[in-house]
Parts: sequence; structure tokens; C-alpha cells
Amino acid sequence: MGSLLRTFLHDRFLQALLVLGLIISVFADFHYRQLALAVNWKTIITLACLLLLTKGIESSGYFDLLGRRCILHFRTQRALALLMVAASALLSTFLSNDVALFITVPLTLTLRKFTQLPVNRLIIFEALAVNAGSLLTPIGNPQNILLWSQGRQGFFQFIWQMLPLAALLITSLLLLTFFSFSKQPVKRQQNSETSEWQKALFIQCATLYVLFVIALELDLAVYALLVVALFFLWRAPRILLLLDWSLLVVFILMFIDVLLLTRLPLLTPILQQVTHWGQTGHYLLAIGLSQIISNVPATILLLNFLPASTLLAWSVNIGGFGFLPGSLANLIALRMARDRSIWWQFHLFSIPALLFSLFAGGCLFFLINVV
Repeated sequence: MGSLLRTFLHDRFLQALLVLGLIISVFADFHYRQLALAVNWKTIITLACLLLLTKGIESSGYFDLLGRRCILHFRTQRALALLMVAASALLSTFLSNDVALFITVPLTLTLRKFTQLPVNRLIIFEALAVNAGSLLTPIGNPQNILLWSQGRQGFFQFIWQMLPLAALLITSLLLLTFFSFSKQPVKRQQNSETSEWQKALFIQCATLYVLFVIALELDLAVYALLVVALFFLWRAPRILLLLDWSLLVVFILMFIDVLLLTRLPLLTPILQQVTHWGQTGHYLLAIGLSQIISNVPATILLLNFLPASTLLAWSVNIGGFGFLPGSLANLIALRMARDRSIWWQFHLFSIPALLFSLFAGGCLFFLINVV
């Protein structure tokens, strides 16, 4: 229980959102009953279920075992980097961008035992990879969960609309990875550590994951969360304590803060004008706003004035690149690295990635939807 409390006490982002909300509430025109209604509880329920299931898969030790075995079978730094970047992108499509980083970054940090690989650079590329990979599916990141829950598309329809952008960005990132890492051989230790894993727990969580996606399609998310919670209460109750509950509170506060922002007398007339802008204006606004307040709050804010369209989905996901606040995944990856130098190194790759994504993504969207 103490570790659970510490997650709240040390979460600076949560504290900042709370302070911001208290300050804005002094000037906003709202009623306290509207705060609970501002929260998209379907999104929160979906996030809670995903966090539980992915924590269960992580706790089974399967991905850790698989990653260590893969590391031992690759001979060059380039091949190893391509593996980790591709794995980050792939895992983020169904485990969410945050959880994918919790799997790949710790594995990457252990590479110091095997090689002189530039670990900081690889972590940066993994952060870019989860932003690119997670945009493909409705459950890959929080903004997609929100857009999917607000829209009228099915699971595979959402994937189809995001596929061109995901293919473009992932392919470009893999090419950049190929040229950014050398063919220097990987040095291995003869006595490498082996990890035990719980096969039964992995199979059970993977099965529940598939059933959960089906339940979402049938609009049975509440019942799915109940089943998943009861499963962990019976099978592995410690996972309920290890879960990052503060992350759920962060997203609840995001919904509330955005509501308060929209109720500011000075800001409301400006935001209402957004509906009259053209597609280019909406595209640039969503990307630019993501750079300032992160793409999840930007999505929450813009959905008050714009529909959950393909254009909005593309633009807020592109907004995850660029400056550090663009995506919470960026903050998670760099914080786990525990190296101050990585904070400025990140922007050497992320800002060019934003510029490329903004231009190439805009051209691709125009070709698909206009020409």
C-alpha cells in the first residue's frame, strides 16, 4: 500500500494537472456537477482494463525472457537496434505505447552488459517507434482510445484509416535506424542471466486480452473490467497494487482541466471559431496544440469542437513527435533512461521527425482523401 501512495506523491505531472485545475476553476464558469460528466468513463474503463492485462503479461516474465533470448542471437548493433525498434512499434499496437516502453526500455538498459551500443540513442528511437506504431490501432494509445470511443468506426475500420500513416512512419523510422547504428559486433557475456516466466499467467492474460477487445466491440467494457479485476483478485492480487493507478487519475484530471479551459470566458469565443477553419487549419492546430499541452489533452479539447475524424486522428498522432510534451510516452521513455543528457539528445531526432511527419503525412492525407 505504501508503494501505491508513493506513485501519487511522486507523480509531478498529476500534481501539475491538479494545481492547474484549481487555478482555472477560480476563473471558469461551471457547476461542480459538470466535472464528473466531463470525464469519458468509457475511455477510463478501457485504460484500466488495458493496464491490468498488460501488467499481467509483463509480470508473467514472457517478454523479458523473449527479449533476452533475441539479444543473444543478433551479431551486430544495427541488427539489434532494428529488432528493438521494430519490437517497440509492434508491441505498442496492442499493448499501448506506454506499456511497450515499460517492456523494451528496461531490456535496452541491460544491453550495457552486452555491447557498447549507444543506449540513449536506442531509447530515443524506441520512444519514436511507439508513437509511430501505436497510432495504428484504437487501443495503441490514449488519444486513439478516446477518438475510437467518440467515433462510429469499428475496430478494423479504425486500423484501415490509420494504416497509410503508420506504414509511412514506421518504414521511415526503420530506414533511419538502419543508417543511425553501426555494424559493430555485439559483445556477449558467456554467463548471461536467464529469466523464469509463468506460462499459465501469460496464456490467461493473453486470452482475456482477446476477449476484452471483443467486449469493446459489443459495448460491454464495464463487464469486461469487472471480469478482469476479479481474475486478478483471484490469480495475482499483487498486480492490483503494482498497477499505475496514478496514470488513471492523470487522465481523469485531463478531462476535467479541459472542461475548465473551455469554460473560460476569454477562451471560449476563440475556440468556437475553430469549427469554421478548413482542414489545413485543423491539421496544423492539432499538431501545434499537441506540442504545448501533449496530444491526449489536445484531443480531449478539440473533440469539444471537432468530430472524431481521420484528419484529427492523424494530426494528434503526428503531434506526438517533436518537443518533449508532445506525447506522454516521450516523458516515460526519457525518465526511465535516468540520464540528463538524453533530454536534449531526444530533440535532435524528434524535431526532424515531426517536420517530416507533418509534411509527408499532410501530403499523403491529401493524396488519399482529396485527389
